[in-house]
Amino acid sequence: MPIDVNITYVILFLVVIFIIVLISKGLKIVQQSQTMIIERLGKYHSQLSSGINFIIPLVDKPRPIRWRFTRTAVTGQVYVVFSDMQTIDLRETVYDFPSQSVITKDNVVTEINAMIYFQVVDPVRAVYEIQNLPDAIEKLTQTSLRNIIGEMDLDETLTSRDTINNKLRVILDEATNKWGVKVNRVELQDINPPRDIRDAMEKQMRAERDKRAKILDAEGEKESLIRQSEGRMKESINHAEGERQARVLRAKAEAEAKILAAEADSEAIRKITQAIGASGADPVQYIVAVRYLETLKEMTSGKDNKTIYLPYEASGVLSSLGGIKDLLKNK
Repeated sequence: MPIDVNITYVILFLVVIFIIVLISKGLKIVQQSQTMIIERLGKYHSQLSSGINFIIPLVDKPRPIRWRFTRTAVTGQVYVVFSDMQTIDLRETVYDFPSQSVITKDNVVTEINAMIYFQVVDPVRAVYEIQNLPDAIEKLTQTSLRNIIGEMDLDETLTSRDTINNKLRVILDEATNKWGVKVNRVELQDINPPRDIRDAMEKQMRAERDKRAKILDAEGEKESLIRQSEGRMKESINHAEGERQARVLRAKAEAEAKILAAEADSEAIRKITQAIGASGADPVQYIVAVRYLETLKEMTSGKDNKTIYLPYEASGVLSSLGGIKDLLKNK
């Protein structure tokens, strides 16, 4: 009897263990932004969402997908590892492909390193439409890149990264659409021509820079000479304009001075004529005598012990002084 009881306990324990194992096999926890494809008896059944999910053990089974990972060794070398994953990551994924040799239109072998950003938008097609998704994307990127670069010269390749990226993205997005993949962006990291080509390009660029520098120096010197000549010309024009205006002002001043002097003389003559004309004397003779005396004073000023010769005609002027004396007496 005790033996039968022990056997019963053992059987119950094994049943409990079996049930726990079945429940653990049927319990699937899916993280956020991930999903899982479930097959029932080898046929697609459902797609699990994030959170806690239950499947039927031994009947339902997750379908793995081939995925690509990049690992860094202790030595610093980067290598690629492929692994089968039960969950499918729905986030944007970056694949950094190794450098590959491509030939340009002008037969130059160039090494190009591409990087692609893609996202799984339909996990069912990503599992059932392609056997090895990462490898297919890598091979498609390499062949498409060779075709695009083969239609371009080296110079065009080096200066048209955006064009190459856009063309490659369109080709990859169209080709991977049936795989349930959306290619968001493609970037060319490095474009490395051969060493001799790079040396020749550097020499060409250096010569071009020297040429542009000389041209800029010549244009600067030319511009400087033009500005200097324009400055000298404007300076001459300004001096000439200033001199002209000064002469005009001096002429106007002299003219106004002469006019004022003439008006003063006219007023003086008028008053003398009024004063002398009343006495019956000749005003002209009076004015001439006064002018003569003023001139004689200027001639004799500053001259010591010197003989002054007067013209004969001056005697007529001196004779008028008597008339002035009589006039003053009468006044």
